[in-house]
Amino acid sequence: MSARSAFSEFAPHTNGLESNVTIYIGNLSFQATEDDLKEVFAEYGEVSRVSLPTDRETGRKRGFAFVEMADDAQEDAAIAELDGAEWLGRELKVNKAKPRESRPAGAKSFSKGGNF
Repeated sequence: MSARSAFSEFAPHTNGLESNVTIYIGNLSFQATEDDLKEVFAEYGEVSRVSLPTDRETGRKRGFAFVEMADDAQEDAAIAELDGAEWLGRELKVNKAKPRESRPAGAKSFSKGGNF
């Protein structure tokens, strides 16, 4: 799953009555699991979903994750406490997930394949 498709799946949304909020966690240890993230974020409130994207080709974790929480107050508390915290030997970068800027049609990305 690419970072773009991982984000699309977890873009902040409203499901009618309740607003679900998505948090981006960067500089994440490659040893971290979805259960680890659920446990850490559950200290701040209800965790709705966790996404730990992996590289399509290697299956290796990509070093970031998304956590969806039930409300803004829980999200704000988690971000305030965990941004910059050391966890599993890494200093976490924790903030509200932001939508990716759309690229113009036909825009090429630079990759190992060199198809540009």
